[in-house]
Amino acid sequence: MIENYNLFLLICGIAFLLGALFPVIFKRTSISLPMLQVSFGLMMGYWWTSLSFLDPINNGIIIEKLTEIVILVSLVGAGIKIDTDFSWQLWRPTVRLLLITMPIGIFAMAGLGYYAFGLSLGAAILLGAVLAPTDPVLASSIQVGPPNTGREDTPRFTLTSEAGLNDGLAFPFVYLAIKIAEAFSEGNAFTSEMLWSWFTHDVLWKIGAGVLVGVLVGKAMAKVVFSKHTRETTISQGYVVIALTLVAYGVAEYVHSYGFIAVFVAAFAFRRSECEHSYHQKLHDFAEQSEGLLMSLVLVVFGMFLGQGLQAGVELTWRVYVVSFTFLLLIRPIGGFIALSGLHLPRTEKYAISALGIRGIGTLYYLSYALNTDFFAEDDALKLWIVCSIVILTSIFIHGLSATRLLKMTPKEHH
Repeated sequence: MIENYNLFLLICGIAFLLGALFPVIFKRTSISLPMLQVSFGLMMGYWWTSLSFLDPINNGIIIEKLTEIVILVSLVGAGIKIDTDFSWQLWRPTVRLLLITMPIGIFAMAGLGYYAFGLSLGAAILLGAVLAPTDPVLASSIQVGPPNTGREDTPRFTLTSEAGLNDGLAFPFVYLAIKIAEAFSEGNAFTSEMLWSWFTHDVLWKIGAGVLVGVLVGKAMAKVVFSKHTRETTISQGYVVIALTLVAYGVAEYVHSYGFIAVFVAAFAFRRSECEHSYHQKLHDFAEQSEGLLMSLVLVVFGMFLGQGLQAGVELTWRVYVVSFTFLLLIRPIGGFIALSGLHLPRTEKYAISALGIRGIGTLYYLSYALNTDFFAEDDALKLWIVCSIVILTSIFIHGLSATRLLKMTPKEHH
């Protein structure tokens, strides 16, 4: 990569230019920006044969840290732009998706991984866990609009809040997969004591502490920014967004909780303070711009990796395609319908929410995070990267082409 550094910068520059001109050139089409940038990267990876191979297994640390930054900025943006108050009635669809749809997706995909691809138990659970969360980065086009703009109907709010929370809530299952793989790699069985330790520490403590840290940091930051002794108009939006992100994440990780949950909750708690203030719009604009630039970089590199895989003749069996389409077109929609049944929502809204479970950069982060522990066999790791890459690519195109039409079918009711 180093010897091709200048050419790589040129490719990134073209990708950013595509992002800038996208609203003008492709305004009247169903093409989404992620579709365009992944396709551009794929062509570059396929034709640029002098580029050293972007091996995701050997470059796992780089992938983990880069995707982590993108997700953190996206979570802050998602939390800041939610206008809806925190009330049980309005958040019921979100809670049901998190508690019902997400576990259905995890265990269904784990079963497919185990039986269709011959993955070990830990790797199969990891496959379900990394594909379970909907993506807050690639889903930005189907989320609510900027703060105080009124673009907050039920499907957009539900998809935004789900994407904001389930990135953190996937972590317990990623840790479960890691613990199982660790036990098996050492020749031990995964005991009931280990399961209880996982439940009390990785589920109860880390989720609860993450929420608490988020609330405290968000409220404390709002006190500072909106204090009568501070003129918020003189405080840089960039500093506030980055500070809110890193303080919430840093404190949460320091007390051994989930930083992703803390960041989203902190942004939401900050937003509920002086919620009508125009300053939230400025914060959102900065976060959205930053997220878009980072997303472009990751998607182009991801596309290049896919193009190189095609050039190298990586074997893609029919099972990969069948499982990918089964997950996106059957498991997620059916799980969504089950979760939303009984709620007084129009059928079109239930269908839109259930169908638009976009997978993306969050999956890349979790997969690289888990595989960097070195508890998973190389054969399993390769299968996981192949399956997850095809699911993400398929999701980008299926949801990119269908999202706008699905949301147009829903009633335009706002909270």
